[in-house]
Amino acid sequence: MYNLVLVAGRPPEWTHERFIDWWRGEHAELTRQLPGLRAWRHTDIDTALEPRSEGWDGVSVLSFDTAEDLRKALQSPEWAAAVAQVGDMRGRRIAVMGGEMEMYAG
Repeated sequence: MYNLVLVAGRPPEWTHERFIDWWRGEHAELTRQLPGLRAWRHTDIDTALEPRSEGWDGVSVLSFDTAEDLRKALQSPEWAAAVAQVGDMRGRRIAVMGGEMEMYAG
């Protein structure tokens, strides 16, 4: 799998709950439509284990078969619609891409 990983913090005027509800609801409706999307996992961050980790609300991992599939999704009208929906919310995010390797299946 090749993943797009997004770590996001809510807009300053939003509560954590409102942001998670939006991300898993209204925004998810657009995200699910990305071409080539194979899996999508979302983590609602409720605890920061150290001070430098504070201020983040959630993590999304969007999985594609290949890097090329992800690049095609990022050039799609569906991605453009999802980005437009975010608009100027003034939240924070980190967006990175990379290959996945399962390290433990327990």
